[in-house]
Amino acid sequence: MSKKKGRSGPEAPANTAADKPATLKDLLGEDTLAKLKAQANELKKEEERRQEEARIRKEEARRAEQKRLENDFEHLLNTSEQDWHKYK
Repeated sequence: MSKKKGRSGPEAPANTAADKPATLKDLLGEDTLAKLKAQANELKKEEERRQEEARIRKEEARRAEQKRLENDFEHLLNTSEQDWHKYK
């Protein structure tokens, strides 16, 4: 007796666009999608601008601190070379 290759049922048809569940993109109109994409781009640009401003403020604060330390005699004395014998 030869074994039969049995199939448990009729072949499943390939998934087509009609068989897929509706997505939010399908439900929304083109104008709504365009508005959402524009808003997303605007938010990304705003975030980049905020990050750039924060970086600039941080850099300015670092420069101001460096300038203050350069005018502070105690700091200069503490960070300078301590071997004063070679300057005699």
